[in-house]
Amino acid sequence: MIMAERGHRKERTGLVVSNKMDKTIAVQIDRSFPHPLYKKMMRRSKKFYADDPKNECNIGDVVRIRETRPLSKLKRWQLVEIVKRAD
Repeated sequence: MIMAERGHRKERTGLVVSNKMDKTIAVQIDRSFPHPLYKKMMRRSKKFYADDPKNECNIGDVVRIRETRPLSKLKRWQLVEIVKRAD
């Protein structure tokens, strides 16, 4: 029997801004888009809470996170990989 593959899950790349929680990191995702009327580039950022089961991330790391089922009140993302370590 072939197992059905899970549906497509969103992946985002962002910067770790907090690792003070146990097994959880806060990741800031920045996006740029043109203003609908004036066309000037605008920047917006949003913070996501992601599961980090091994507590291996530090502040300043660039990480990739993937959408998952709700793990707690705020956590809906899980750590996929650490793209770049902080210096």
